[in-house]
Amino acid sequence: MIVALRGWTRTVRAAVRDRATAPAGDAGSAVVEFLGVALLLLVPTVYLVLVLGRLQAAAFAVDGAAREAVRGFVTADDATTGAQRATASVALALDDQGLDPAAAGESLSLTCAATSCLTPGTAVTAHVAVEVALPGVPSWLQGVVPLAVPVTASATGTVDEHRAVGG
Repeated sequence: MIVALRGWTRTVRAAVRDRATAPAGDAGSAVVEFLGVALLLLVPTVYLVLVLGRLQAAAFAVDGAAREAVRGFVTADDATTGAQRATASVALALDDQGLDPAAAGESLSLTCAATSCLTPGTAVTAHVAVEVALPGVPSWLQGVVPLAVPVTASATGTVDEHRAVGG
């Protein structure tokens, strides 16, 4: 038994001595390769998640803005009040999703089928369009990559048939 242990200790000592005097070779290169591959895959993935998150927030914003703008307009007493309500609803929806609420006036368009938009039974359509800026895209790449993505939504509502005309 003692002879077997002596042989084993000699083998361990020889392995340690050989390891200590051997050249490094590939030692540690796996960590460097892992970091390189992780950066090559992780950075574009994180950017893609950021861009898709901004686009999804804009899609939620314009969809809700169009729906609420048409609701605010068709329930108003007059066209001026309706337009103010619609613009305020668009500003609120855009602000809620982190977009610029000051762009509410230019991003909203209201159309109706009749000459007087608040005539009972008239269909009113709200169209909301915003441009979502892509994060981190330099302006000199404008010819190759778009700097903004347009996001639009429309909603149509009908003025109540049983509403009192003129107030």
